[in-house]
Amino acid sequence: MQSYSGLPTLPPNPTYRFERLPSQQNPQQAQIEAWADPALFRAGLKRDDAAPRYSVQVVARVQRILSPWADPWDGWGGGFGPGFFGPGPYWMSPFGRMEQPWYRREASVILRELATQKVVYESHAVSDGPWTDNAAVIPAMFDAALQGFPNAPQGVRKVNIQVPAR
Repeated sequence: MQSYSGLPTLPPNPTYRFERLPSQQNPQQAQIEAWADPALFRAGLKRDDAAPRYSVQVVARVQRILSPWADPWDGWGGGFGPGFFGPGPYWMSPFGRMEQPWYRREASVILRELATQKVVYESHAVSDGPWTDNAAVIPAMFDAALQGFPNAPQGVRKVNIQVPAR
């Protein structure tokens, strides 16, 4: 978790609208914004597309990676290529071993004052683990990215957020 803030306090009527880059003009971005919206509200910001004071850009990425608990010798000498998804939440290696999937997720929030175009808040959250439910994990990551807003401690820190059971 890493945050940077140029806001000493939350101003009156802190309204925002979402801002999208050209690469974010897709249906997935609407879902990411829907996951971020409740965290922004809990941080004290109110969405107002007609008369916003700020623009908010949100990003979420999910990448499947090798589990840190994976056997480093699994696949040695083989030429079978990657394993395949079998039934259930496990990864089947080419040699028949079951490994739990592992994911690296990133979520970021950038808040820009529209009048000056100045970035006044930037935060990035990173998480990795076996959870397969993006709809539960990514909203919690936006909560983490906004923890302490607008006076979040500068620099890298660890934030623990309880992911609700679904």
